[in-house]
Amino acid sequence: MRRVSVWVGLAYLLTPSLALYQGENYKEDLRIQPLRDGRVSTTFSFVTVLEGAVPRNPTALGQPDESQHYALFPLTLGQILREYAITELHLTLNAGKWNYDNWGHPHEAGVGTGAELWAWMGASDVTTVDERWSGLRNALSGLFCASLGSLDSRRTSSPTVAFPLSGSTPPFAPHELRHASLPSENVCTENLTPFLKLLPCKSHAGLAALLNPQKVFDADWHGMGVHVIWKEGTGVELKLTLQTVFNPVRTSAGKRRDWSLQSLFDRSIERSCPVASSSSVTVILPEEKNHQITPQLPAHVDGLAIYDLSSSSNLTIPSNIAMYWPSEHSFQYPLPPLLPLTPLSVKRTIHGTTQTRGVLYVSVTNNSPHEISAGYLEMMPALLTLWMHTLKVEINSQIRSDLLSALNYHPPSPQSNGRLSPSMLQAILTIPAKSTLKISMEVNKAFLKYTEHPPDAMRGWDLPGAVFFPLPQSTDTISSSYDWERIYTPTLLVDLPTPDFSMPYNVIILSCTLMTLIFGSIFNLLTRKWVVVEIPE
Repeated sequence: MRRVSVWVGLAYLLTPSLALYQGENYKEDLRIQPLRDGRVSTTFSFVTVLEGAVPRNPTALGQPDESQHYALFPLTLGQILREYAITELHLTLNAGKWNYDNWGHPHEAGVGTGAELWAWMGASDVTTVDERWSGLRNALSGLFCASLGSLDSRRTSSPTVAFPLSGSTPPFAPHELRHASLPSENVCTENLTPFLKLLPCKSHAGLAALLNPQKVFDADWHGMGVHVIWKEGTGVELKLTLQTVFNPVRTSAGKRRDWSLQSLFDRSIERSCPVASSSSVTVILPEEKNHQITPQLPAHVDGLAIYDLSSSSNLTIPSNIAMYWPSEHSFQYPLPPLLPLTPLSVKRTIHGTTQTRGVLYVSVTNNSPHEISAGYLEMMPALLTLWMHTLKVEINSQIRSDLLSALNYHPPSPQSNGRLSPSMLQAILTIPAKSTLKISMEVNKAFLKYTEHPPDAMRGWDLPGAVFFPLPQSTDTISSSYDWERIYTPTLLVDLPTPDFSMPYNVIILSCTLMTLIFGSIFNLLTRKWVVVEIPE
């Protein structure tokens, strides 16, 4: 009888209570979209809201902070936000190159290759923004097992126009932006594990149970994000996202594009998360009508099939949502030319046969029937020096300097620690309808000390991609009101002057060989005795 009462008490303690989660709200969503090239895009979104919460005032950092008691909000991340008085935070870890022309805009705009971190912080006399930025990088590096500590002053800049505040601005202090990216950062299971630990149900229930590392990291493109914003009247919102692009045509034996949750993740939804106020799976239906989806819904709303996975829904758990094309023997890739799915198409390359100089080329194509004004941002580490007097803007091999305005360039500058800050180029481009604008400028490659080269020096250095962003609404015109989002170009690999690191090894090998020959000869002379051996006949 006593054992039964113990189990009843444990069941009562583990049962979710509305009073326990008062002031906190958690919801999760999964969006699945079949793409025209046979791939499938999935976007997980886990949102936790601290209702009525406000960011910490940076002027009170020298005073004891109030105690943090969370039921759904992750305590480890909440302590970091309070310790460094962060108003807004965005962290993305991506692997692969997002294909804007065939996949369109992602559901989350931050798809730059590698690691990207930017935060808005209020100014304070107690600790500077740069000191808190350094502490934030190190804390997040330990939390997510990533190399965010490498985002030091050599990669940090403040492009406030391209990365504005997404939420509200607190009135207590003027705010400053710090942004840094590391394109060579790799994403693996050691980053996904702490990511899942931030969720209330971890990976034991709900949509997060689908996140099989072996399947996620086998995708053609995958990335995760952490976004913290403050909305006045709502509170502090934490949004954890994970995006993937699968290729069922590559993994299926029959070269078909049929997919299901079981085939994509090798898992199905076994149980719903009990603390989630809403849990749903949204499938964006393709335009062609020759597909079938299971379980079938009585109606589709605006081309969307929405499945409610909450405990109050009538959907059978476990659930395995699937889409297939019964009349399609094998998937036929669409033939070119294909119309791009985004209004802008961007290509960026660096030319040059020497290790000291080169030319940076950027090609921007306007696919829409309207003129578009876009912001252009280049953030280069001190590895490259951009020469502004060689900047050219051309359309159809004709110089069009009138299409570039508001040019702002910050060259690399020495800092107190002896390092150089990155250079930053910002400008506004006006691209005529159905035309291609080309930008070119000469660059110089830095000559580094041999101690500053990475272990794989002959591979080269990764340069962060350029960013094209829509202009603020204050400058909204017919040309800039086209609905589009921030666009990242692929990263570049630059070859810098590299010393012959094999020479020390060659010297060591030659020296050892000579020492061996000399020592061996002397040793033989000292230890061996030459005698005449008579051989009897």
